[in-house]
Amino acid sequence: MKLISWNVNGLRAVVKKDFVKIFQDLDADIFSIQETKLQEGQIDLELPGYHQYFFYAQKKGYSGTAIFTKEEPLNVQKGLGIPEFDDEGRTLILEFPQFYLIDSYTPNSQQKLKRLDYRMRYDDALRDYMNELATKKPVILCGDLNVAHEEIDLKNDKTNHKNPGFSDEERNKFTELLNSGFIDSFRSLHPDEEKYSWWSYRFNARKNNAGWRIDYFVVSNNGKDLIQKADILNDIYGSDHCPIELDLTLGD
Repeated sequence: MKLISWNVNGLRAVVKKDFVKIFQDLDADIFSIQETKLQEGQIDLELPGYHQYFFYAQKKGYSGTAIFTKEEPLNVQKGLGIPEFDDEGRTLILEFPQFYLIDSYTPNSQQKLKRLDYRMRYDDALRDYMNELATKKPVILCGDLNVAHEEIDLKNDKTNHKNPGFSDEERNKFTELLNSGFIDSFRSLHPDEEKYSWWSYRFNARKNNAGWRIDYFVVSNNGKDLIQKADILNDIYGSDHCPIELDLTLGD
C-alpha cells in the first residue's frame, strides 16, 4: 500500500500546477494533503476512484487538511475534540481495518516563537491522542509537522537554532513523541541521508537545496513491521514543499 503526504500550500493554486497529473502518476492508495487553504464548495476536484474527506479551518484561506483514499475508511473523525485546534482544521483522522491514519498540519510557532505555547499544547494533545489510539491498532501520523528534528534535517542548522521549526522546545517535543512509542519512518530507514521536504521561496533555496525536512510519516512501534519504504519525492514541484511517501506491507 502506498501513502503520500504533501503540504500543497493552497490546493486551488497547486491544481493550476499539474496537481491532478502528479496525483494520477503517483497512484497512491491514500493521499493526504495539508494547507488546503479553502472552504467547502470552493473547489470541485475530480479524482475518480477516490473517496474525498476535507477538514476546513473556520478562517478563510487558511490551514486545512484533506485525505483522498481508494479504500473507504471505517470511520472519519475531524479534529481532536479540542476547539482551539479544531477551529483551524489541522487534524483529520481516518480509521482503516489495519491502522489509524492521522493527517496533521502542525501549527507553525511563528517569528520570535510568538505562537510557541499554542504549538506546545497541540503537540501534547496530538501525542496523547496517538498513544490512546495505538493501544487498539497501529497509528500512522503524516503531514507537515513544522519541525526539523536533528541537525541533519536542515541545511543551515547553526544559523537556524532557536528559530521557528528548529527551537529546542519543538525538537524536544518530537523526541518526546518518538520516545513514547513511535518511529520516524524515513530516518529509521535512511539514518545518514540528507534530504529535505521544504524550501523557502527566498534566496533560491530550492535551487541551492538549502532546505528543511519537516514533513513526516511517523509510525507507532506496533506498526514497525508494516514499514516497507519511506522516501522524499523532491523532484516534484508545485509547492514550497515536496510530497513524501510511505509504502506499507499489509497482510490479509
